[in-house]
This record gives sequence, C-alpha cells and structure tokens, in this order.
Amino acid sequence: MGVPPDSYGVIRSKTHGIDQNLVRPGEFMWVWYKLIPTNAKTIIFRLDTVTKSISAKETLPSGRTYSIFTGMAEDFSWEINAVFSFSLNPESLIELVSVNNFGTQEELDHYAGTIAGQIEHYLLRRINSSEEFVSNIENLLNNGEDRGIEREVLEQFPQISHFSLIVQSAKMPDFEVYTYAKELYTEYIAMQKDFLTGDVAERARARADFFGRFGELELYGELITRFPLLIDYLNLENSRQ
Repeated sequence: MGVPPDSYGVIRSKTHGIDQNLVRPGEFMWVWYKLIPTNAKTIIFRLDTVTKSISAKETLPSGRTYSIFTGMAEDFSWEINAVFSFSLNPESLIELVSVNNFGTQEELDHYAGTIAGQIEHYLLRRINSSEEFVSNIENLLNNGEDRGIEREVLEQFPQISHFSLIVQSAKMPDFEVYTYAKELYTEYIAMQKDFLTGDVAERARARADFFGRFGELELYGELITRFPLLIDYLNLENSRQ
C-alpha cells in the first residue's frame, strides 16, 4: 500500500476504525484487515501550503483617549501589511481526521482555511496587546526573520507546521510611551473615583441624618395627636427653663 508524492494516507476500516499509523509517501505499509473485501479504504490527503494576506490598521486600546489626556499628541495607531503561510502538520492528520470525521480533501482544505483565519486573528490581537510581539514584528521587518514569532504561533497552533510570516510594510506604536500615558490616565481615574466616593458618602450621611430627624418629628406629631395635653406640658417645661 502506498500513496502519491506529497500526499498522506489515512486508513479507515469497518472493523478497526481509524488506523493510528499514517501512510507516508515513499513508504510501503501492509495491513492485514485490508484483505477483507470492502472492509477498509485509504483516504488520500494532500497537505498543501496555505497562504493568507494580512492588511490591517488599528489603534491601541483607548489610545486616542490617553493621547488627548496627556497632551502628548502621540499617535498610538499601528498598520501592517504582511503575508503568512503554513501547512497542516502530518503528525496531526490522524487526530484531525478522527475528531472531525474528514473524508475528503475539500473538508480538510476548509479546515485549513479556518485555521488561517484564526492565525490572522491571533497575530492582530497580539500586535494590539504585546510590546514584545511588536518588537518581534519590527525585527522581522528590519532583518527578514524572527524565530520568536514562528515559535509562538507554532505553540499556539500545534496542528500546523512550516509557518512563515513575511512583513511587507509596518508602522508600529511606541509601547513605552503608550504604557506611560495609560498609567497616568489610570491614576487620574482612581483619584476621581476616590473623590466621588467620598463626596457620595458624605451626601448619604447627610441624607440619613435628615430622614432620621424627620422620623423623630413624625413620632412627636403622632404623640401630640394622641395626647393633646402634651402641648401644655411641653410649654410648661419650656417656661420653667
């Protein structure tokens, strides 16, 4: 049993399900239960290279707010134009077919496209949140390679291999200035919160005192209504004082 070059085979049988041994190109594999008529078949898959372009422009979270607050007139936006590529890892093929019940090349290609979209989302999210990752992007732009990005993506997506990212152009924000502006703004909001909390607490105490006093007056009114002679008694007490 063999498979064409650049392809891999997954054996599925009625008696044994998915065989855990991958049929690799250039290798011969003998499976005894394939001798049973109509019992097993080998599904051939090509692990083609997937290529996807990235073109995005964004501003770091609350970047405009921080810039206006500090008066720095700093631009915390970023922009990137890049292309990345990968292929599915042959070592993951058996598991992918078992879990997702893939039976055709089209199904596997659709899955690879979904993974490409997830990788794009991951890269853009990392640019928007990690100074170290932005530094890696700049290093990749200047030097043509950065193993840190490749290693990080492969760790996040173990079902792929041969990941490559080519940055065609990029404009990255100054994360050091951004972090400083963010800290200043956060401190200001905390001070405002403390001030407002104290003011609200004082107002609440005054309101409670007012309603407490109002309750006393209401009680006095009920007593006088029930016992009118209390007015004469109170007047007599006041005259003695």
